[in-house]
Amino acid sequence: MCGRFTLTTLGVSLGRAFNLDDVPTQEASYNIAPTQLVATVLNPSNDSERQWQLLRWGLIPSWAKDIKIGAKLINARAETVAEKPAFRSAFRRRRCLVVADGFYEWRRKDGKKQPLYFQMKDKRPFAFAGLWDRWKNPAGEIIASCTIITTVANEIISPIHDRMPVILEPRDYDLWLHNQVSQRELLQPLLIPYDAEKMNVYPVSTTVNNVRNNSADCIIPVEIDNKSNSFYHYTF
Repeated sequence: MCGRFTLTTLGVSLGRAFNLDDVPTQEASYNIAPTQLVATVLNPSNDSERQWQLLRWGLIPSWAKDIKIGAKLINARAETVAEKPAFRSAFRRRRCLVVADGFYEWRRKDGKKQPLYFQMKDKRPFAFAGLWDRWKNPAGEIIASCTIITTVANEIISPIHDRMPVILEPRDYDLWLHNQVSQRELLQPLLIPYDAEKMNVYPVSTTVNNVRNNSADCIIPVEIDNKSNSFYHYTF
């Protein structure tokens, strides 16, 4: 699954990475959690310009009766996303890029949870494959929300967890965002494990375990006792 991630790359660098003319000013986020606002890229009318949008993390389908459903829909499985009632409409017409530059997973051992931080070896920002929707609450307020699609884990993540977020290649952004493309046979091949050779992982402190902590301390590398784990790929 994907339950926490980071976005510390800001401004012009994000504009270049996602072909955006303008990226609003925002603060670095080191501990992004469900129900918070996350940075996304949309193309809702399929015009020539992509749009930067902040969406609530945890999809609230337009037909939902209660906002609480969003906390259960932070992730969508690639294998069933085209069929599940909560996701199938968005999969056909409302896909997005969820912008990140790293994410966390936890290794359980001896009753403890050791957080690990995954990023690209070149530390560039990237995009999770996401879906979005709009929901109107009883007061008439429109809430736009999103979910992150997951797939089977690649070689760098599988020793820790059997799932990972779908990370899209930049060459596939246009296809994923094109809201006139709805054929499963075109979209499903994008929902695959990312190349592990392009990724880096290292242990970080338990600071990130508390969602209230949102500072660079969350991603500072730490030493751990068991150094025999071959899945740690350090690139500092």
